[in-house]
Amino acid sequence: MKVIICDCPTEVAKLASEKICNQVINFPESVLGLATGRTPLNTYQEIINTFKCSDISFSKVITFNLDEYIGISHQSEDSYHYYMEDNLFRHIDVNRENTNIPNGESGSLDQVCFDYEQLIINSGGIDLQLLGLGSNGHIGFNEPSSSLSSKTRVVTLANSTINDNASLIKDTEQKCNKAITMGIGTILKAKEIVILATGKEKASAVASSIEGAVSAFCPASSLQMHSKVTWIIDSDAAKKLKNTEYYLAANSAEANC
Repeated sequence: MKVIICDCPTEVAKLASEKICNQVINFPESVLGLATGRTPLNTYQEIINTFKCSDISFSKVITFNLDEYIGISHQSEDSYHYYMEDNLFRHIDVNRENTNIPNGESGSLDQVCFDYEQLIINSGGIDLQLLGLGSNGHIGFNEPSSSLSSKTRVVTLANSTINDNASLIKDTEQKCNKAITMGIGTILKAKEIVILATGKEKASAVASSIEGAVSAFCPASSLQMHSKVTWIIDSDAAKKLKNTEYYLAANSAEANC
């Protein structure tokens, strides 16, 4: 596990964008796992900037989003279908037929979850998974107490998650309290994972995830069991880490190699 501590959120976004863009440049048919919420927004803007200023193409990339709310129209500004279109897809040359987001409008949600798992498998698995970190340690919408081997499924959101996401909800009448999410077990099958965290409100979750015990109470701690994870965090999110000196030294040594 690599921990990169940046000075500010802008640097976090630039490094994350660089990881994703290099993946696509080196492997144009990559399968990418994508996240939503506030944290990845700057990263997506950096990707757009790179696309506009270079020869990178996303035309052969396949994408899988982590989650989607249940019972919200894909056309709603509060849906993650809309979020991805507005914040990334319409700004790059991705083939919409290659983009996948769980269908929270279906009348057969269990079938949607099963089919989503199979589609990931049939696509060869996720090459690079982008994650954000919830203030309670969740990844995707896997709340504390989620099974570490869980698959794509329907979940009920914790109040803390609902409150954290409230600023992104434009229609306050919407009931954004249930979702379909990739499971922790699904996420851990990705070949490589990049997880982002910024701000002092994420500091406790960052410390528990990186340096705490592996526990269902902190879903992101499960990433300790993965062989290729990079944490990209800002100095505020790193404030409660105990091993900061080592992480900084390790990154400095790697940069000088």
